[in-house]
Amino acid sequence: MTIDQLIKETGWKMITAASEGSREIHGAYCGDLLSWVMGRGQPDQAWITVQSHINVIAVASLREFACVILADGAEWPPEVIEKAEAEGIPLIQSPVPSFETARKLIELGV
Repeated sequence: MTIDQLIKETGWKMITAASEGSREIHGAYCGDLLSWVMGRGQPDQAWITVQSHINVIAVASLREFACVILADGAEWPPEVIEKAEAEGIPLIQSPVPSFETARKLIELGV
């Protein structure tokens, strides 16, 4: 599934420019402890988190995540959006908690 398809199927909000919308998502990782995510996340996964600070972008870049999904209706700060756009990291906002966000990805075959 591509990021564009995910947005179309879920109605979640794409926060950054959609230049990476054709990127394929292969699996997902849920986690909020950055060191844990750095050690276990895999390239091309969607990362589901409730963390929205600037260090999320560094971890997403390091692990080469396909996108970062901010769950539970949390909002991305402007400086994080700016950094994500500079790094080419797609940011998505999900209005539902992490569990339901992950369940939706599973339902969609991610």
